[in-house]
Amino acid sequence: MERTSASRASQRALPPARKSLGQHFLIDPNIVRKIVRLAELQPGEMVLEIGAGRGVLTEALLGVSGSVVAIEVDPALCAHLRALLGHHSNLKLIEGDAMAFDFVLAEPFVVVANLPYYLSTPLLFRLFQVRQHISRMVLMLQEEVVARLAAPPGGKDYGVLSIAAQFRCEVRQAFRVSASCFHPPPRIGSAVAFLTPLSRPRVAVRDEAVFFKLVRAGFAHRRKALLNSLRDEGFDTNRTRTAMAEAGIDPGRRAETLGIEEFAGLANAYNDGPMTRPP
Repeated sequence: MERTSASRASQRALPPARKSLGQHFLIDPNIVRKIVRLAELQPGEMVLEIGAGRGVLTEALLGVSGSVVAIEVDPALCAHLRALLGHHSNLKLIEGDAMAFDFVLAEPFVVVANLPYYLSTPLLFRLFQVRQHISRMVLMLQEEVVARLAAPPGGKDYGVLSIAAQFRCEVRQAFRVSASCFHPPPRIGSAVAFLTPLSRPRVAVRDEAVFFKLVRAGFAHRRKALLNSLRDEGFDTNRTRTAMAEAGIDPGRRAETLGIEEFAGLANAYNDGPMTRPP
């Protein structure tokens, strides 16, 4: 009786990749093993997988974790996953859009996912919003996105996403993944990142909203001097110049040269509120 419904389902025609959903299915078992090994899952842990696809990674996660909540937006893939993996009592399959998911799960949970590339950045920001519920994240992304997540100041990869990630997480580039490991192979490189949410933000800021508004405005015109970029985005020039002087920042510098601590100092100088450190 080893021939289960999962075995029979695997012999059926696999659902095709949908270009409109940016689907590139992981097919290399060695990469699956590397991802699972990197996640260091324990028997009782809950895993959230975003974009379960054809279930290659899902099946591996089911064997080493307490439970897996798998989100998949494609109805055809959901039907395939039910046929292939529905006999696993520790699988909860959610058919729907991850951007609309409320992330209310038993906590903390681990996120392990081959994120849909066309939604990777908004999904990352969504995960950052609920980071207090997450113990760690192992994410397959475009190689350029992984580079941006981990980028230090001073280069073309450094920007809003770098600061947003490093403000909230420890970020590590784990390994690159060849296009031949996917079907169909993507035209862009892929890599895996390991993110560990911090218990508190990396730097103290008076107001996170002001901090990130300033960061986004600074990078909105990254070739301009920071003072001019902030002016063009609606920041008062006199007040900004005063805040820069208080923070010890030359107004002629570009945003990409400022470290996260300098952005925090500038935001705190710009903001008149009392100093608080978020919990």
